[in-house]
Amino acid sequence: MVNFGFIRVYSRPFAVKFYLRSSAVGLVHFPGTKTAKFMALMAKDVHFASSITDENHITDLVRFTERTFLTNSPVPFGAMVLNSSTGERLVRTVNNSRKENDPTCHAEVRAIRLAGKKVKHPILKGYTLFTTCEPCPMCMAAILWARLDRVVFGATIEDASRHCHQIHIKATEVVARSDMKCEVIGPVSRERCYKLFTAPVMIKTFEFWRNNRK
Repeated sequence: MVNFGFIRVYSRPFAVKFYLRSSAVGLVHFPGTKTAKFMALMAKDVHFASSITDENHITDLVRFTERTFLTNSPVPFGAMVLNSSTGERLVRTVNNSRKENDPTCHAEVRAIRLAGKKVKHPILKGYTLFTTCEPCPMCMAAILWARLDRVVFGATIEDASRHCHQIHIKATEVVARSDMKCEVIGPVSRERCYKLFTAPVMIKTFEFWRNNRK
């Protein structure tokens, strides 16, 4: 939950205190006139602030994922789970399929596994998953089974397929074919996330993967 605090306008003093969750105004109090006009202005500002928050979280995740470029196992896929109300981070991780010899060890699946262990429950209602790339069908199914509120992604499946194998089924299509619901938001900061795939170290890594497939 984001607290925008206290605002005072000295030409006509009044107090405004409000909180937001996603793009909805939760609590609003402001004695005075022209209420409807001010409410519309506030709602517009709150929607913008929510979008900026998602972009900030994606940017933080990109920076975290970029750290792998300094290791022997660089990857462009990172994911993290945050509390949907407070924005507090629960876990963050990256794809580890090669190191663990596990094709299911995608960043989103790893994040869900780690989050479940941390909260000691398989259901993650009240949490949002951020990922540098649109979840593949396996990962989107795991997100649905975990009952996450939202998934916010950066690059698209089409972007990733230029460099590595992908299953061309959109995350929204997986949700549409399920009786479980999850809000899918993206692409967010797509260009910034796609740069993870085009970084020189990743171009070399993709080439190595292609040349060493069994």
